[in-house]
Order: sequence, then C-alpha cells, then structure tokens
Amino acid sequence: MTKIKETSTNFANKKALADECPEVYASNIIGGQWTIAICCYLINGKMRFGELKKRLQNITERMLTLQLRRLEEDKIITRTVYAEVPPRVEYELTEIGYKLKPIILEFEKWGIEHQSLIQKENNSKE
Repeated sequence: MTKIKETSTNFANKKALADECPEVYASNIIGGQWTIAICCYLINGKMRFGELKKRLQNITERMLTLQLRRLEEDKIITRTVYAEVPPRVEYELTEIGYKLKPIILEFEKWGIEHQSLIQKENNSKE
C-alpha cells in the first residue's frame, strides 16, 4: 500500500474534495478494500490479529497490519497490548468506530439489492 505523494496533483485534489465535502472525507477514511470488512468483524466485539486473519482469508499479514495501523491512526479502532507471555493484542472499534454500524448495515442492504438487480439483468440477457 503506497501513500500518495503530498506534492502530487492527485493528493491536492483529494484533499480539496475532502475539505469541501464531508462525504468524500468519510469515504477516504473507510473506503479502502479491507477497511469495511475489518470494521464488520469488529462490530461484534474485540478480536485478536489471528482471528481477523482467519476471517479475512485473502488478506496478507502485511496488508492486515497496514490496514489496522491506518484504522488506529484514524481513531476508528484501538489496539490493546496485554503484558503476557506470549503477548496478547486485541483490536476493537472506538466510540466513533461503532458509529459506523448503521452505515455498514445500510451498505450491506444496498449491496444485496444491487447484486440482485445486476443478476436479474444478466439473467434476462441470456
């Protein structure tokens, strides 16, 4: 996952849009491929890294680590390290992270509707 150079036109355009439009700002934070999926699992409570990795079978450990760090930087999740041997680390949504629940449920509802619509169109073409 590469960062956009802060001197690029693309970065300036994204920043300007995000500054003008709260929807774009929110989309930039939760719009990543894995972000919503991670939040979906964490809505049900705390999870350890290994549990998340098992649920997100196609994600690499490196990408999961990067995504979790980004979500932590954006204050969507918290990371708690317990002083145990071996160390135990748990991730959970923050208060603002839990506010994504109704949004995620609406995304799910919309996704099901949209998939059904596309499937019906594809079936009628056959």
